[in-house]
Amino acid sequence: MDSAPTPQERAEQGRALRSEVPRSVHAEFGVTAAREDPVDIIERQSALRVPELVPLRYGRMLESPFRFYRGAAAIMAADLAATPSTGLRTQLCGDAHLLNFRLLASPERHLMFDINDFDETLPGPWEWDVKRLAASFAIAGRGNGFPEKVRTGIVRAACASYREQMRRYADLRTLEVWYAHADMADVEAEEAEQLDGRGRAALSRTIAEARTRDTVQAYRKLTRRSGGQVRFAADPPLIVPLDDLMPDIERDQLMDQIRRLVENYGRTLRSDHRRLLEQYRVVDVARKVVGVGSVGTRCWVVLLVGKDLDDPLLLQAKEADESVLAPYAGPGPHTHQGERVVAGQRLMQAAGDIFLGWERTTGIDGRQRDFYLRQLRDWKGIMPADAMVPTGMRRFAVRCGATLARAHARSGDRIAIGAYLGRSTVFDEALARFAERYADRNELDHQALGEAVREGRVTAASS
Repeated sequence: MDSAPTPQERAEQGRALRSEVPRSVHAEFGVTAAREDPVDIIERQSALRVPELVPLRYGRMLESPFRFYRGAAAIMAADLAATPSTGLRTQLCGDAHLLNFRLLASPERHLMFDINDFDETLPGPWEWDVKRLAASFAIAGRGNGFPEKVRTGIVRAACASYREQMRRYADLRTLEVWYAHADMADVEAEEAEQLDGRGRAALSRTIAEARTRDTVQAYRKLTRRSGGQVRFAADPPLIVPLDDLMPDIERDQLMDQIRRLVENYGRTLRSDHRRLLEQYRVVDVARKVVGVGSVGTRCWVVLLVGKDLDDPLLLQAKEADESVLAPYAGPGPHTHQGERVVAGQRLMQAAGDIFLGWERTTGIDGRQRDFYLRQLRDWKGIMPADAMVPTGMRRFAVRCGATLARAHARSGDRIAIGAYLGRSTVFDEALARFAERYADRNELDHQALGEAVREGRVTAASS
């Protein structure tokens, strides 16, 4: 006999949670004396990273409060653990700030809008992702000089979109939720009804530019040819070819290890994708600096070629550490951190990279490390936050809220979450207040890092 709760029972559970955790309490955020020094949290992460790259991380985080926020997922994870939660869990992105929503290619070569970064993915309270997204819009809005009233409207729009879409997914069949996606052709058609001529032209340019950001474009930009060979072009400290990074013997050892890494990770791909990978061979490797929060993690770009030098494939092999959420949400089901990232991405994204996989390897220093691999670039487009005007950021916030709801609905109890959120704007208003309070805290944490640099406690460098 099927003992699973009925949809009605799941909805009743969600509504009942309003008494235990009123939606208005999600506005709460306060700092206690027990809160750990934010610089200590960042330094603890840095201790596990490539030492010479750590100053670049601090330099990038110092550029603005928003850039600091992008690198401070570990700080916010500790803060979120002390905020109210319904106890309803789903697969989390773990770092759901607005710049981790962007244009991506599906395997069928459609341009999609989806979440991009899953380094911190883990099962946890659904509220944590929504709060990180909400605060990112408040912080980005401050950076753009938007008044508080405008910022509040943007955050409320993002949260209302999440709430309304979650309620919509609660009514859909399970397969309909699984197949849901945001094809940019449909998004462009929807936006065209609301945009003027200049707005439509700008959106069309963004979509066209995303289609040019592929493997061939990256290949032309990052490599050079000489004597019938192709190699990565040095652009230190952002790109450092293996030939420039270490002596010949160590270089050869690491090159062999990365070849084995690529070969072995193929076992985590689907059989047809593994056969595709086998048609390429590794010809060069370089160390790459990526993002803000990820600076200092071991990240390699691997150049492979197929039938000839005009048939390239660029992979990125990125070190995967324990999620910043793990101390508070639990370790999750995966002991391999690369597998954790890949499993979370496959669960949350509507369409994934066919070359996404994982592997564990032992470095030339004798330490085992987990990696995940994916294509370096495949039709990627990002909406620069500092270029957004209020109306554009509000529309973008609506897209992000809806996308996050779809990602959560694939693994969480969409019926209970939707019923908890309800039709009223109570949750939206609470998150808008939370976002402003957290933006205040983020500014103070950003200042604390600046003071640590001035005092010589940590060193920052520009890139």
